[in-house]
Amino acid sequence: MKRILFPVFVLLGFSSQAQIKADDVNSFTLKNGMKFLVVEDNSIPNANMYLFYRVGSRNEYQGITGLSHFFEHMMFNGAKKYGPKEFDRTMEFNGGANNAYTREDVTVYTDWFPASATEVIFDLESDRIASLSIDPKMVESERGVVLSERSTGLENSPWRMLSEAVQAQAFQEHPYHWPVIGYEDDMKNWKQADLERYFKTYYAPNNCVVVVSGAVKTADIKALAEKYLEPIPAQPAPPKVHQVEPVQTGERRILVQKDVATPYMYIAYKAPQATHDDYYALVLLSDILSSGKSSRLYSALVDGKQQATAIFSSYGESFDPTLFSINAIAGKGVNETDLEKSIYEELEKIKKDGVTDKELQKVKNQKLIEFYNQVETINGKSNNIGTYEVFFGDYKKMFEAPDRYNKVTAEDIKRVANAYFNKTTRTVGILKANTAE
Repeated sequence: MKRILFPVFVLLGFSSQAQIKADDVNSFTLKNGMKFLVVEDNSIPNANMYLFYRVGSRNEYQGITGLSHFFEHMMFNGAKKYGPKEFDRTMEFNGGANNAYTREDVTVYTDWFPASATEVIFDLESDRIASLSIDPKMVESERGVVLSERSTGLENSPWRMLSEAVQAQAFQEHPYHWPVIGYEDDMKNWKQADLERYFKTYYAPNNCVVVVSGAVKTADIKALAEKYLEPIPAQPAPPKVHQVEPVQTGERRILVQKDVATPYMYIAYKAPQATHDDYYALVLLSDILSSGKSSRLYSALVDGKQQATAIFSSYGESFDPTLFSINAIAGKGVNETDLEKSIYEELEKIKKDGVTDKELQKVKNQKLIEFYNQVETINGKSNNIGTYEVFFGDYKKMFEAPDRYNKVTAEDIKRVANAYFNKTTRTVGILKANTAE
């Protein structure tokens, strides 16, 4: 993730443009409920538009898994005014580019363009939001694309295969159980009515936050938003996700077999959502464990014992309780049982003895540099502002984050390690080659 405010900031020489303040973000909400956040930044003659839709695999259920990711594809395949392939062609003709991604909680669309093309971008976005084509022929074509993407990903990526297996074990009732890309049988059997209902429900303007940064004026953005997007009608609020994952009361383990040179390991602990008070301490703990060659796990198990060729930890923002994972690839000739034991030994050291002030200061400094490097660009501004608005409930909390990280103490790190690194809430996945017994 990002951020932190320290006296070292003065020494780093960041430009005044990077020092974005909460007052630099202008906000307005259209009559249909679509919220806009605008940052005027004239450092370059370009701008961007990030559209955060509150929809991901978390909003699906068995029978329609994969629809969120599918619509990420469909949104580029034509609407009423701009037909198939015309969205990209028109944007490229005007000097722009785009991308998108789908996660468990959100689907995000990103447009980058010369500021002079801003109205064209509004026209493009309004067309596909208001009247996306869900033509059966295009659906079948794109269905084949995502099915191929699923099979190719599982075939070529040991991490994808292992992470899907661990996720399914760790979450047994909550919709984080299924992969973002969906289940193959569901993907083959989506019905036209499923698609139309899903789009109408989740691509409603009142389910979207838009962030615009760059060489623009807020008044102009508001005028364009009222012209192109406000006429799109709001929809009833999407149904709430009410499933709560039951408390895990014992370690879960799964073995996956695939032709790999050495074993892969995925250790996942239950951890809280982004709005939880322990979020910031857990982010710093993750960095202490695996950020850089001097981190605990890398220095001990890659450089030291040479039991792993790669090791990293992961913990990020989410709407609901999630996973804190530790992932490793065993070294040649290393038994995965020995590697797993060594990982636990390193975690126990933190649980028992804590971390040094120097270690904590290092990762706090890293967060500071990372944060200001990000918000120095219009791209980073939009991404961070939208992320805080959607995941933390208010973009203003982005400006509190440096202080929140700064207040984390070594005792906090020790406390959260003891609170969450427990065998009873642990799910362990091992992927290795199928060898004869």
